[in-house]
Amino acid sequence: MTGSTRKTRNQAAPEAATDLIALPDTPLTGAVVQLIKPVESPSVFNHSIRTYLFARLVAARLELAAGRDYEDDLLFAACTMHDLGVASDGPHTQRFEVEGADRAAEFLVERGRSEADADEVWQAIALHTSSGIAERRGTLCVLVREGVALDFGGPMGNTYTDVLSDEQADVVHAAYPRLEMVRSLTDAIVAQAAKNPKNGPRYAIPGEFLREREAFGRTRMEHACGSSRWGN
Repeated sequence: MTGSTRKTRNQAAPEAATDLIALPDTPLTGAVVQLIKPVESPSVFNHSIRTYLFARLVAARLELAAGRDYEDDLLFAACTMHDLGVASDGPHTQRFEVEGADRAAEFLVERGRSEADADEVWQAIALHTSSGIAERRGTLCVLVREGVALDFGGPMGNTYTDVLSDEQADVVHAAYPRLEMVRSLTDAIVAQAAKNPKNGPRYAIPGEFLREREAFGRTRMEHACGSSRWGN
């Protein structure tokens, strides 16, 4: 390898890393961040951003292009607001997936987005824990579900695990550390579910998390994630 070739590759690496963690530079992106950052724990906020970054890698693998097959602003909104139902300022009167979907849809309409756009994001958020259903409800639902799955490192599925190399994962985690995400998010879901019987119905994720924590002190998801790709 010549010196000039080696230099070119070394210069390309920082650019690739920057592209990997770049967020959409739009007013909607800024508004979403201003909404979620103050009301989510740093761990859940970072998880939300990583979900978008990972969903974008899945989109590339599926040969889906922003602007043609999906709108990047809406993908960012759906990914980053998918856990808005456990935000500290929420009403906490429905299961967290539905509460977050309702808040996200209302937020989008208030900012001039169409009802159709809001409904697309609503579905992606409301169904992100519904394996076998989300995958059949359109591009945004698929990408949000798979972005979340990648950030859990295995227990939610490994279909697209190879879209993210260890080196890429290091870059993302340096920018948005995990901060014991699985425990932090589970804590938030359980706390939200415990506030109202409607929040934790049987056989739904929040209800089962609540019952497993009460019965065993730990959920099956937390146990499975202990041996997952990320370990937390």
